[in-house]
This record gives sequence, structure tokens and C-alpha cells, in this order.
Amino acid sequence: MSYQKYADIIIDISHENLDKTYQYAIPEEFSTQATIGSLVIVPFGRGNRKINGYIVNIATEPKLDINKIKPLEQVVEDAPVIESHLIYLAYWMKETFGGTINDSLKTVMPVKKAVKRKEEKSIRLLVDQKQANDLYYEYQRKNNKARVRLLEALMKKAVLDYSDVIDKLKVSRSTIQGLEKLGVIETIIKEIDRNPIKHEIKENRINELNLEQKYIADKIKNDYNSGIRSTYLIHGITGSGKTEVYMDIIEAVIAKKQQVIVLIPEIALTYQTVLRFLGRFGKRISIMNSRMSQGERYDQFLRAKNGEIDIMIGPRSALFTPFQNLGLIIIDEEHENSYKSEITPKYHAVPVAIKRAQLVNASVILGSATPSLESYHKAMAGEYQLFRLTKRAKDAATPKVWIIDLREELKNKNRSIFSYKLKELINDRLAKNEQIMLFLNRRGYAGFVSCRSCGHVMKCPHCDISLTSHNNGKIVCHYCAYEERLPSLCPACKSRYIAAFGTGTQKVEEYVRKEFPQARTLRMDMDTTRNKGDHEKILSAFSKHQADILVGTQMIVKGHDFPKVTLVGIIAADLSLYAGDFRASERTFQLLCQAAGRAGRDAIPGEVVIQTYHPEHYSIVTAARGDYEEFFRQEMLYRGLMKYPPVAHILLVLATSKEESKAAESAYYIGEAIKEFIGDDNEEMQIIGPAPANLSKANDIYRQVIYLKHDNYNHLVEIKNYLEGFYQNSELLKGCNLQFDFNPMSSY
Repeated sequence: MSYQKYADIIIDISHENLDKTYQYAIPEEFSTQATIGSLVIVPFGRGNRKINGYIVNIATEPKLDINKIKPLEQVVEDAPVIESHLIYLAYWMKETFGGTINDSLKTVMPVKKAVKRKEEKSIRLLVDQKQANDLYYEYQRKNNKARVRLLEALMKKAVLDYSDVIDKLKVSRSTIQGLEKLGVIETIIKEIDRNPIKHEIKENRINELNLEQKYIADKIKNDYNSGIRSTYLIHGITGSGKTEVYMDIIEAVIAKKQQVIVLIPEIALTYQTVLRFLGRFGKRISIMNSRMSQGERYDQFLRAKNGEIDIMIGPRSALFTPFQNLGLIIIDEEHENSYKSEITPKYHAVPVAIKRAQLVNASVILGSATPSLESYHKAMAGEYQLFRLTKRAKDAATPKVWIIDLREELKNKNRSIFSYKLKELINDRLAKNEQIMLFLNRRGYAGFVSCRSCGHVMKCPHCDISLTSHNNGKIVCHYCAYEERLPSLCPACKSRYIAAFGTGTQKVEEYVRKEFPQARTLRMDMDTTRNKGDHEKILSAFSKHQADILVGTQMIVKGHDFPKVTLVGIIAADLSLYAGDFRASERTFQLLCQAAGRAGRDAIPGEVVIQTYHPEHYSIVTAARGDYEEFFRQEMLYRGLMKYPPVAHILLVLATSKEESKAAESAYYIGEAIKEFIGDDNEEMQIIGPAPANLSKANDIYRQVIYLKHDNYNHLVEIKNYLEGFYQNSELLKGCNLQFDFNPMSSY
């Protein structure tokens, strides 16, 4: 006897008032197809309009009068099914980070809809040569020219490409279908994978682990084989061989028929990472990233779901790969900002990875030369198991670091962007046919455009931030892409003294070409890597020594391994130091250590030049020494004093509206609601704002912020839950949009 089943369905509308489930009856014909995670079509509302939804639960008991429960109309065939544990993870993300359940469901689905599989079609001759010859003369006699052309080609080659038959032989589809009905030919359709990995597999020699690496790998493998699932933090200096440790552990996990997700922070890292993993594990790996086509992403999704691959490599979105038997998640360079989502839900990949691992009994490995303060703090408290790699692999020496005071350079009449020391070392490396990396934490041609006569700054009319000058004569907003021509006269005072100030990567490249004309130079930044494959082209060219100097932004200093790079120049170390963000010192320390780590990774020793106006700052001094523990100690004193993460937690509440007065008014009401909710229990709660955001207007939307600080994360979650309810039920907030960000990684 079969029982009537009911599906709890979340409607596919990202609107807070519909952020709940609705129950529908499952008709008998869909009883096997309708599973948790299925995409369905249901009649919704009084008009019974057809709308998409996802099944999040199946029950045998109705929640309402059965006469009021509508049946679902269709289970969408071939649509990606979300695994039930990912459904649970979506609910947890909604609760922990805010947003709607639909926001979270769409996040955990790397592929939103089914994409038609790519097909390879060909036409094959079914009759023997004698029959084909007879038919050929018969069709000639009947003046069937298209059939004659096709048979003539098939008698020379028994299988032809379908598109060649259509395009080159000019044979119509109706002619092909006619011959198929007569049994003369057949069309063969073969589904093929859109594989994003185009590299030829070159088998890597497996490097023998040194004592430090072997100790860590063996300890984690022993835990894994004993059924212990934990979170591990590997703090290894740059060049210490963390990837070799990862691969040794991965080998043990996939030997147990379990799968592995490897997260990397930038698309740029996939080039070298994929080559290393391909050489070790063959075609049982795949990649997922935002630059892949829908078809490529869908095919990789299916390959993972069907067990055709063991390892998925990619940035944040790869965390939700639908592996059936996930055993390990690795997050390399775990300190990177790109692991924090900038769109709702504003989740961080590290806690989400740990939660997913708990749900499926998997382990998590975090790795970094400069761990985030949050992760190191947890390791110190015993929440993570901490391991250290203190020596470079291949016994390579750590680079010699020079700190150059740019104030002294100016006193010595050096107005170049290159210090005397950096110039001397660049010339030395070029003479020795070695390679150089020059790092600048900026993008674009130059900085802001201002008038030296009256001080007027050219700003975006939509976003209230300075426009950035580019070498095509335009000034551009990097938030909303607004652009205009660079004016020849100041709009405010009509002075001719208006120009671009600051230094961008393009300008550094120009200075390099002028100062070192003999050098072959490449530039890698957001502007030179806009198109698919640009990262790989630049990195591959530099790896093959087709260039002597690589100029770039953050993306050139993270994780890459170029044996002939023996000099790294950091043009302006403190550009990131005073960025109006409490994490500025941490980011500066991390960037300097990562940049320094690119030099001398092989047999030839390396040198690093750090150019700065603040040589005495502790983040620069400790980075030059590679002394993470001392930096952590000093930075934690500051975080504790100011109640910043990881000592305390921050909840940012962002209120936005198209009307400036509405945004300010809404933020005021939200602030009052917070005070009412916490009541007398406000001694531990610090409230900052409401106030206009740093970026007070973006894309014609006005932005107001409130910051809440508290030691207890869960208490901030309770406030978020209360404000979500207040927002849904309050007439005062109509016309306003509300967003939440826990422990924000960037200033608003």
C-alpha cells in the first residue's frame, strides 16, 4: 500500500516575504522522480501561475487541510538535483550569514540549470561498396545530385562529419533523413564532455617529502585512517612545499574511494596548480571557475555527481561540488579575501567548508604562509590542529630582504619610482639572464585626477568615489564602469593644472620599458586578464622565460613558482597600509610575505626590495624578517584594544535606498529597533552609527551603515534574525533594502 507524499517546496523568488516553504502533494506519477533537491514546477497563488521551486523536504503527513493542498505539476527532468546535505547547508548559511533561503540555495548550486550536452555527429555508410555503387548510378540517372555527392564521398570515406556534409557537400537534412529511412546511411550521435582542462598530461616525478612534510602528512593520514575527522592548519613559510603535503594526503583519501575539493583563491592560480595535479593524478581531476561557459560548468557538475572525477580544483564556488562521497576539503592560501562572498549570503568559505565537512564526515585542511588572524587564533585555542613547515623545500635559502626608506631616496634627489638599490639589482639580474617580479597593489594607469591649483577631485556622479585615469584618455569608475574623457581644464577653476596622480601598473610598465629597454616585460592585472585564458597565456609565457620582468598586482604574488625569479621589487609597500580598514596591517604583512616568497625558490638565492615611506611599521619590519608570530602578537594587542575580530565579532547592517532621505530614515529606525531589542543588556554591545557608508552612493543607490560589536557571534545572529523579522513586518522600512555582513572583509 502506497501513502500520499507531500513536498515542502521553497519558491524560486528571492523576496523576503516568500522566504518560507509551501506544501504540495506529490502525484503518483512523480513519486520516484520527486526527491530532496529536485527542481519542480508548481501552481502558485490565487491565479495558479506556474513557478519554479525546490523540494527541501518530503513527508507523509499534511500540514494543512488536504483539500487546500495543491498537487505539484512537474518535476523538471535532467535538472541538477541538490544533494540533501547541501539543502541543509543552505539553511545553515541563511541562518549564520543572513539573506533569504533562495539566496543560499542558489549559492550551493554551482550550476543553476541543465545545459544541453555537447554532441559530435557523424554519418556512416551502412551498405557495402557494391550496393553503394549501384545506388550511386541509380541516383545519377534520376538526377538526384545531393544523394550522388553524399554517396560519392562515403564510398571514399565510410564515416563523415555531419556538419561537413551539411556545409561543404551542401546536402540538406531532408536528403540525409531520406537515405536513413532507406537504410543506406545512419547518423551517429556521440555526447562529449566540454572539458575545461586542455593541458597535455606530463607525469610529475613525485618529490620525496622532507622530515617536516612527512610528519604532517603521516599524522593527518593516520587520523583519517583511524576514522578521526578534524580541521588542520598548516602554517608553512613560502616555498616550504605545502602542495606536496596536500597531494600525499589526497592520494590516501582517493585510495579509500573518497573525493577531494581543493580551493584556491584566484583563477590565476589554476594554471600551475592544475598542471601539478594533472601530472600526479591524471584526468581524474577537474576545475570549476567563473570564466568557464555554462556548458563546461554543467559537464563538470555531472562528472563530479556521476563519480567520474576524484578531485575538484577551483575558487570559492567549487566548495559546493556535488560529490557523493566527499572525504577531504583543502583550502590553500586560506587567509585570502576572495574566500569571503561579496554578494548575499555574505559567507566565508572556511566556516562553510568546516560545516559541510561535519555533515558528511570529512576532514578540512587550511594552509597558508600567513594565516588569517581568525584561523591562527582558533589554532592557538585548540579548535584547529596546528602544524608548522619552517624550511623551504629543496633546501632553498630564504631571500635576503632590503627595506628602502623612500623619504631618504627623495632627499638624495631620486625622483624615480625605483630606488637606487632596486635599479642596481634589476640591472644585475638582467645581466645574469634571471627573472624579476615587480609588485604594485594598484590597478589602472594612474591614481585619481585632481587639480593642483584648487584641489578639485574628479568623482563619479553615481558612486561618490574618485575616477581612475587610463591610458586611452578616459577616466573610469571601477565600481559602476561610468567613464568620461579626461578634461584639459579643471571644471571648478578652469586651471590647466589638472592631471592624474599616483602610480598604476600600466605606468610602472612604462617606467620599466623606459629605464630598462633591453628587458622583455609583461604586465598582469585586472585589465590584461579580462578574457578567458589570459591568465594562462601570461603565466605560461613568463614560465617559459619569454619575458624578463613581470609587473603586476596581487595576482602575481600568490602561489606561483618560477625557478628563475631571483628578485622581487615591491614598489610601494604601504599603499595598502592606510586603507581605512582595521585589517590593513594584516593585509600588508600578508602581501609582503607572499611577494617576498616568490624570490629564490630554486637553487639560485633570491633578494627582495621593499620600498616604503614607513620602514619602522611593525607589519613591514616583521614581514621583512618573515616573523609571523611577532606580527600576530602585536596585531592581536591592537585587535583586543579595539574589540575587532578575532577578539570580538562585528555585524554590519547596510540599509540602501534610491532616495537619500529614505536610506537615512530607515537606518535610524533600524538603530532604534536594535536598542529596543538589546534593552539593558547593552554594556557588552558596541553600536557605531547609523552613518553614511564610506561609499555613500553607488549606482545611484544611497547607502547607510550600522556596525555592531560583541564578543558572542550567536548574539549578533539573534539581532540579525530580529531585524529580518522587523524588516518584513514594518511599514517604516518600505522602499529600503537591508543586508547583513558578519566580520566584513572590506570597508563599506
